[in-house]
Amino acid sequence: MSDVVGADSPISVLLVDDQPLLRMGFRMVLEEEEGITVVGEGSDGASALELVGRLHPDVVVMDVRMPGMDGIEATRAIVAAEPHARILILTTFDLDEYAFSALRFGASGFLLKDVPPAEFVRAIRAIASGDAVVAPGVTRRLLDAYAHKLPNLKLEDSDAHPELDELTTREREILIEVAGGHSNAEIAEHLFVAEATVKTHLSRVLAKLGLRDRVQAVVFAYDVGLVQRRNER
Repeated sequence: MSDVVGADSPISVLLVDDQPLLRMGFRMVLEEEEGITVVGEGSDGASALELVGRLHPDVVVMDVRMPGMDGIEATRAIVAAEPHARILILTTFDLDEYAFSALRFGASGFLLKDVPPAEFVRAIRAIASGDAVVAPGVTRRLLDAYAHKLPNLKLEDSDAHPELDELTTREREILIEVAGGHSNAEIAEHLFVAEATVKTHLSRVLAKLGLRDRVQAVVFAYDVGLVQRRNER
């Protein structure tokens, strides 16, 4: 499993859900798409962990609420074993504490289970290419709702994240803007720079902090106290 799937390589997908009919529906959608291959199916987190270790799929489509090992623990275990794993979480509610926890443990995004087929396919392709799939505003609402579960850590009180010192002033501004739930276009307008410049700065932020995508960047900013929930301001 690599960071980004090559342009000429088919995207291999593992489907994990305890509902066989739902897995079958997603499989039917994906099998109609050129360049995407479903390589396996699992019914719980334990089977997901075993199948990822054996099949090394490019994208894991994972339900969070499953019996036994749920999608949260499976996400944590998979990312610990394979840091480049790309996991797309499926959930029933857009503000789901399970989805929030899965994002913290390294998932690359989440979708509602009733997502239109075309959007589901776009999400698979986006995650395989290295992007995150969570609308910035939804990420922010998730964190506003559940950030009280994060450690009460402030930058001035801790040296736990010295890598922040490696960020330039502009890069730190970009990180704060991303954590505020703003898109690249909105950040560019606010900071009076080109959108391409925002993308370049964000790429450098991710590289310096060892993060894979903007979802991890948002969670990181909350984790270290760089931003707080809205109702704390």
